[in-house]
Amino acid sequence: MANATQTPLSSYCVAICIPTFGTGGVERMLVNLAQGLVQLGIDVDFILDTLDAPYLDSLPETVNIHPLGRSDSAKQLEWLVNYLQARQPSVLISAKTADDELALRARDLSGSRTKVFLRPGTNLSERMRGQRYRLLKNWRDRRRLRKHFQAADGIVTVSQGVAEDVQRISAISQNKISVIPNPTVTPSIAELARADAPHPWFGQQTPVLIAIGRFSRAKDFPTLIKAFALVRRKQESHLIILGNGNRLGRLKQLAASLGVENAVDFPGFCSNPYAYLARASLFVLSSKREGSPNALIEALALGVPVVATDCNSGPAEILQHGKYGPLVPVGDPVALAEAMIQVLNHPPEASFLQQATREYDYQISARRYLQAFGLPLPELPPEQA
Repeated sequence: MANATQTPLSSYCVAICIPTFGTGGVERMLVNLAQGLVQLGIDVDFILDTLDAPYLDSLPETVNIHPLGRSDSAKQLEWLVNYLQARQPSVLISAKTADDELALRARDLSGSRTKVFLRPGTNLSERMRGQRYRLLKNWRDRRRLRKHFQAADGIVTVSQGVAEDVQRISAISQNKISVIPNPTVTPSIAELARADAPHPWFGQQTPVLIAIGRFSRAKDFPTLIKAFALVRRKQESHLIILGNGNRLGRLKQLAASLGVENAVDFPGFCSNPYAYLARASLFVLSSKREGSPNALIEALALGVPVVATDCNSGPAEILQHGKYGPLVPVGDPVALAEAMIQVLNHPPEASFLQQATREYDYQISARRYLQAFGLPLPELPPEQA
């Protein structure tokens, strides 16, 4: 349907606010979102703490980057208040719970008409449940989350499971929550996947399994390594885990204790995981909790077979309850190993797996964000109408 407004789309500004910018999937998704919004004709501001951050080279040249500086919270608040008063963006979106209060306070103090949208990216109840012996902190965190969700102009969640969790925490109306699949699939994925093979194991006949993520409790790589050791009893294979974190030593010790230290490698953080993924025989997600795991979607987009745990929020929705890959119970290395062997022996066709990722196209996602923000949509080109 044609855009009925007289106002050009370039008159609307979406500010993406993420002062706690890191190296994770949230940051990559926001860069992808910026790309999609710019292609739709929207003016985009990107607010972060420092220019010394990954993924920024993928931002379109027209994106306005605003470094807050790694200063204290009071100075960041003052900067953001001044920004909102001067710039008056249509929407300010905060994508991490650590930044939500800053965004909401700046809106209130500035007197700006800017709408603030929050984007929780994981199942927050599961995250708090995993913080053992911190009942008082969890109670305070839940109260703070409820306050933030109720104060926001809107909530965007990355999966239906996260949306249901937000509603349980906040008791806000469903109408205030929009479920929008992540803008995961971009043309750059296929381009980067064509880079040279980054690991000597890919030049061999032995199957290579891939996992990606921070070495955190949530990713549960110990269960993966235990499952891999079971796989190795029946089938020669290698495992590469891309990522970093302070649990690396423990993971290496576990691999050694299971006798698979020479078959498991930890290359560290990789800015181009797609060159690894594209050459893998299998991608494995072993998480205890997720929101919408981007690496799982990226593997499917490259036609790589997958196995995933059926953790709350994400994998079951992406895999359509097992249609595109087996789902196994969380923390069960035996079930995970059986699923891994099954898929290694009977891998689905790449073209079939790629069907699962259409809703995660960055342009489709960007249009849905505009709908959630209440901003006008550009007319679709004839081939997409």
